[in-house]
Amino acid sequence: MTIATTDRTERPPLLQVTAGAAAQLRKLMEQHNPDAVGVRVGVREGGCNGMSYTMDFANEKNPTDEELNVDGVRLLIDPMSIMYLIGTEMDFVAEKLGATFVFRNPNETGRCGCGESFTV
Repeated sequence: MTIATTDRTERPPLLQVTAGAAAQLRKLMEQHNPDAVGVRVGVREGGCNGMSYTMDFANEKNPTDEELNVDGVRLLIDPMSIMYLIGTEMDFVAEKLGATFVFRNPNETGRCGCGESFTV
């Protein structure tokens, strides 16, 4: 008797969050919405290049959300955004003229000049 096995290839991490990004998310939640259950991270259609990243405080977890706990910060990702975020690194970068969250996505094939939208 032969038992068939499937070769399961591990997917890359859904979303990697740097320590700086996690610290900034924690700070924002504490200062602006301490009652939030977490931060919703996603992708939506829009922008000059087709898609853009979204972030907002989440007041509830949807049953289909993928949940990540990063250094005490609960991140919620809707199922439609998962395929666009696999392997992405989220960082928080502070520069001379401002500070922002930066997404480094290996799935991107193009990005607009202003950096606000992308193509896969």
